[in-house]
Amino acid sequence: QVQLVESGGGLVQAGGSLRLSCAASGRTFSSLSMGWFRQALGKEREFVAAISWMNGRTYYADSVKGRFTISRDNAKNTLYLRMNSLKPEDTAVYYCAADLHGRYYDFEGYNYWGQGTQVTVSS
Repeated sequence: QVQLVESGGGLVQAGGSLRLSCAASGRTFSSLSMGWFRQALGKEREFVAAISWMNGRTYYADSVKGRFTISRDNAKNTLYLRMNSLKPEDTAVYYCAADLHGRYYDFEGYNYWGQGTQVTVSS
């Protein structure tokens, strides 16, 4: 079992920045491939970013490439998502996901999820 707790969401103006954190417990964090997804009101959950446990390779959705950065601190068992140049369309609940067993961009490919943290970007 893996427990995930997100934090760092909030209200920010367009153009601003936030850093989300996801604290993991229950299994060896360094052996888990991790991802971030988001779900806006009335829309499906969508892939944002992922990071491999094997080589630290990162993957991003086109909509956030160049603005968001996913990273991990294995010593702290924590996953991060740095979000810069935020836009109103980035408004969503952001979820941390762990233990990839399928495609990194597919939400069904992860075994564990956090409860989500709300990010609201005002124009």
